[in-house]
Amino acid sequence: MSTNESKTEMMSQGVMGTGDDTRIFPDVAACIDCGGCVVACNRTWDMPRDEQRISISTMLEGEEGAEGLNASPSQAIGQGENPGETSVPMQCYHCENAPCVSVCPVDALVKKDDGFVDVRDDVCIGCQYCLSACPFGAPQFPGSNDGSAEIFGTGGTMDKCTMCQDRQEVGKGPACAEECATDAILVGTTEQIADELDKRDSGTFFNDDAMEIVFGADDAEAFGV
Repeated sequence: MSTNESKTEMMSQGVMGTGDDTRIFPDVAACIDCGGCVVACNRTWDMPRDEQRISISTMLEGEEGAEGLNASPSQAIGQGENPGETSVPMQCYHCENAPCVSVCPVDALVKKDDGFVDVRDDVCIGCQYCLSACPFGAPQFPGSNDGSAEIFGTGGTMDKCTMCQDRQEVGKGPACAEECATDAILVGTTEQIADELDKRDSGTFFNDDAMEIVFGADDAEAFGV
């Protein structure tokens, strides 16, 4: 297979690159709430059915947007119109200005040089400050109801999307993106993601403040922020 063919195949799966400085971001206009990303994540990491590192939030269910159900939600919101039913894949976006990292009192969350936000399990005290700080609902506390958490009054150890860092280290994309039927989860550099959303005329959906959290003020400019 030629290099160009390989890149085309990766693009069809929403994965434009892997490794250091890779970002993950949703194309909300493409999400159909099929749940394939949730299944792919749970199967890949052997997660219990009641635990999810990625979820789909649907708002205005059943409502038709100002320009019809097939209109871009981002465009409708930008025009001050009703976007209609909108589904958003929600996970850890490994933010450039990660609020979870800023508020953690014990430095259990770390923004690494390669761009990934990691949780140090042996340091986390389950205070759930990160859950309050994250605007995307990424932090999960699956052990919050187990015996030790109840005895010590903590939320248990935090868990979240790792952006499949282990898979990326061997040249594979995150499972959710690889198996998304509509390429609604994009993986690549900031520029690649911005260019792809522009080609699709999808927009970013999130407001300017959220975009600066995810990408940083300078890189957010690639999205017109």
